[in-house]
Amino acid sequence: MHPPQIAFLPDARRLHLHHGPIDLIIDAEGPGRNAALRAAATRFETVLEELVAELPLLRAPTGPQPEGAIAQTMHAVTAPYRPTFITPMAAVAGAVADTILAAMTEAGDLTRAYVNNGGDIALHLVPGQSFTAAIAGGTTGRATIPADSPARGIATSGRHGRSHSLGIADSVTVLAATAAQADAAATLIANATDLPGNPKVTRTPARDLAPDSDLGDRPVTTALAPLTGAETETALTRGLAFARACRARGVIHAALLTLSGQTRMLGAADLIAIKEPTHA
Repeated sequence: MHPPQIAFLPDARRLHLHHGPIDLIIDAEGPGRNAALRAAATRFETVLEELVAELPLLRAPTGPQPEGAIAQTMHAVTAPYRPTFITPMAAVAGAVADTILAAMTEAGDLTRAYVNNGGDIALHLVPGQSFTAAIAGGTTGRATIPADSPARGIATSGRHGRSHSLGIADSVTVLAATAAQADAAATLIANATDLPGNPKVTRTPARDLAPDSDLGDRPVTTALAPLTGAETETALTRGLAFARACRARGVIHAALLTLSGQTRMLGAADLIAIKEPTHA
């Protein structure tokens, strides 16, 4: 296994941490910035090794409590969704982001910090600070999270993302208390945004695309023919219903679903503010 790669980006401010499939961009503000970045780099050195050691367990939908700290977080945030199919891997990106952020905030006095793991983001904000992120998928807007929001995690899932999806959503962006919680919920809301049995959806067993996939033989979406407005509405309604259930259980604060140019939003305006870009 190649060693972790740790270097500043060309802007000489953001730190890039890369190891195998894990690719983080981090930044911090405040008097403890340097100590926080050093702590992030140190903690990152063992992250992939910890996860690989328990991969068989993390790829299984049920199993005993894992031993590693990151793996335990993944297990904890996905367990409440069972018996709906989910494995701890649904929260891996968010859990890694949360772990690195925790190392940063423990090491230094920070006013604002973030860890971006391929679009799944863990945040630290003190009063008066905010964070704005671009929204992936079918919208070109942005989500602004103020310090007085309870959300400190952002995650996006869908059929255009890094992982395979059981649903047809272009994207589902979720805000939650942690990045791991947002990651798990975004995965399942995207899965629920679906048209079961519709011939316009092409599916392939996950194992045929990635032999070690935690989805096994479950059919993942590989192509989608143009949908009618009614079909789009039906799929989004399914996804939104699952998102509402997640919010009722207190595991998410807000969600934005996109499919075929249509969007559905769940959550108060002070939790997720979508702003379309201005044009000259």
